[in-house]
Amino acid sequence: MSLNLQKSNLVNAILPHVAFDGWSQVSFDQAVNDLRMSPSLAAAVAPRGAVDLAVTFHRTGDKEMVAAYNAADTGSLNIRSKVTLAVRLRLETIKDKEVVRRGSSLFALPNFAADGAKLIWETADHIWNALGDTSSDVNWYTKRVTLGTVYTATVLFWLGDESPAHEDTWAFLDRRIENIMQIETAKSHIKKSKILSSALAGPIWLLDKIERPRWDEDLPGYSPKV
Repeated sequence: MSLNLQKSNLVNAILPHVAFDGWSQVSFDQAVNDLRMSPSLAAAVAPRGAVDLAVTFHRTGDKEMVAAYNAADTGSLNIRSKVTLAVRLRLETIKDKEVVRRGSSLFALPNFAADGAKLIWETADHIWNALGDTSSDVNWYTKRVTLGTVYTATVLFWLGDESPAHEDTWAFLDRRIENIMQIETAKSHIKKSKILSSALAGPIWLLDKIERPRWDEDLPGYSPKV
């Protein structure tokens, strides 16, 4: 049996324990015991114990999201709707909020904050790649940073959402994306005004370099509808 399959088995075994003991050594040891796996093999599969399993759990969710998105009928959707769908599908891969809540606590720790940031980046990257993103240079980075921020905020809201079918979360997601689109709309209006474009040349240049999402125009088949 491959190490990847062994790790997948460990992830499945640890999940029932995470809700009670978090992504901890205690949960890891219980999972190893449940599988009757030797400690030496467990250490080879997951050198950092539960942390490595938490990382694998997150990445498995990304894979499931991409598969679900690729299977969906997205031909009639604009880019904004496609991004919204992908984020929603990513959250819908999660069956137990407590597992994610415990993961958020784990990756908030200084020792593992870099792991958490990398995972959020990977999720945003998977979403844009699934959408067929062909951007480059600064825009490639800003689109992923912006989406990563939207995704993180939406996850935190979703963790506390008790509305039917998570309706409040999807409304929250729509508002976050709307905020991003408004940045682009505001910049467009300013640039069309000779007075404003002259007075705000510096701030607009900075926004173009740092915050410029350009979510639509770098994708195949772009049309300027939102």
